[in-house]
Amino acid sequence: MDFEQLTSAGAGTPTDARLWLALKAGQTSALGTLYDRHGGLVYGIALKVLGHAQEAEDLTQDIFVKLTHSTAYDPQRGSFRTFLAILTRSRAIDRLRSRQVARASVERLKSTQVTSPAHTPADALAQTERTQEVQAALAQLSESQQTILRLAYYEGLSQSTIAEQLDTPLGTVKTHSRRGLLKLRQLLQEHWGQ
Repeated sequence: MDFEQLTSAGAGTPTDARLWLALKAGQTSALGTLYDRHGGLVYGIALKVLGHAQEAEDLTQDIFVKLTHSTAYDPQRGSFRTFLAILTRSRAIDRLRSRQVARASVERLKSTQVTSPAHTPADALAQTERTQEVQAALAQLSESQQTILRLAYYEGLSQSTIAEQLDTPLGTVKTHSRRGLLKLRQLLQEHWGQ
């Protein structure tokens, strides 16, 4: 049964499960109906968890775009609405954690940069050594991770600006940034024995 048959007057209103099956069968027009039904729910949960309208919109879009490739929903296990609510909350919490990790990493990076002149030659030497250690750890990252982290933390560019400047998808920039920061943290912890 194709999407037009599902939505025709004689067939009644298609259930979420039938729309899901139509979407899985390659009938992408079913996604619009699912979005119309559940977009408000997804956006509302994302906004409540993230607290930022633009991020909530981005997450809402990501959730529905990924539905076209997902096989995670099983109509036998529960309603599509419940599935979306749980999925959205989980992804929003993941984004919050990523944001917190990035902020903590930024603060650690900022603390290693020279922000004011050292009071003694020993302080200046220690700060120079720490800066060199951070630079050496950065050099061990992939070239794309280095570029993204330098643009973000040394030039102060946002991830969306970096994506535009590098002509790279925003999701790729976010992934490289997160992986780069995690690798940088690991390298510095190993080096400093923390």
